[in-house]
Amino acid sequence: GHNAPLQPANDMFAAATTTRLAPRAPRAARNQRSDNVCGRTVARRVVAVASATPSTDEDADAHRHRHHHKRRSMLASTCALALGALVGTAPKGALAAPAAGPTAESLRARDIYFGNGCFWGRQHTFYEAELSLGRTDDTITSVVGYGGGASVREGDKPVCYYYGAADTVYERLGHAEVVAVDAANASELKPLADAYFASFQKIPGLGMQRVDPQDAGPGYRNCIALPGGIDSPLFKVIEEANVHGMKLVPGSGNVMAPKAKPTETDVINSVWIYDSAKLPFYPAEVYHQFHDGLGYKFPVAYTRGVKANALERGLIAPTGCPEMRERSFADFTSTTA
Repeated sequence: GHNAPLQPANDMFAAATTTRLAPRAPRAARNQRSDNVCGRTVARRVVAVASATPSTDEDADAHRHRHHHKRRSMLASTCALALGALVGTAPKGALAAPAAGPTAESLRARDIYFGNGCFWGRQHTFYEAELSLGRTDDTITSVVGYGGGASVREGDKPVCYYYGAADTVYERLGHAEVVAVDAANASELKPLADAYFASFQKIPGLGMQRVDPQDAGPGYRNCIALPGGIDSPLFKVIEEANVHGMKLVPGSGNVMAPKAKPTETDVINSVWIYDSAKLPFYPAEVYHQFHDGLGYKFPVAYTRGVKANALERGLIAPTGCPEMRERSFADFTSTTA
């Protein structure tokens, strides 16, 4: 279950084919070792991956989205060029893309983020929590990205997944996979914090563990960032939502020095608390946004419809990192290859 050593970007492309876990197994089985990590290339391949069976939650989610279908079909042509640029094609008749999109500064201006394992599944968790606040596909704010690393990138210098240049790779820079989500006050933060702590499972004798322990290492550590960290007036909401008594540990940002252990790593039953004013959020590549979960699928209305909406309104955008085309689940190839 431990991650393979980090590879240079050119080596990653040489091993671009990746497989993922079969549909979610019982909790006991999910605690066993696995060679699969959150989209990361590994040397050993799983021979067969079964098709995920939609759950009752997915059926309910699909029903909730049905009334948006007509609007999304109208959005399709608007987003076609943007999406086409990511896969190297643009359909004939597609509308021109906006002359100016969101800036790196605006995409990074996020005060609150949560991390605990693979950000694919966690984004959907916060998406549903946002719906419980009365937000819609036009107003949700959940975006996956990277945060918590001591290495701060100035200006528009990106933080990237493993396909980026070595000096941009998020884990090398000390970051974790996270989800940024907006909360204007304590009442809005409460359902988000509740959803976060509900996404752990209890391990007798050890405490609370995230549901994907096979994704090991500091890049998947538990963390929460607030403006001011533990001194934030919102920190009380986090403490109250921590119903299982996980350790809330003030963090100053993980350092990944050569030939040294990470200073802030993945620890069971513990959550690093960061000051987002000092350790900012960096949005992830578009291909990571609104993705299927680790071994289970979400409705197409979410993975395509909500994503197209987010692109159209500038919630997500290319970051300057390599964008990948997904030929099959977690089997990525460069859009420029």
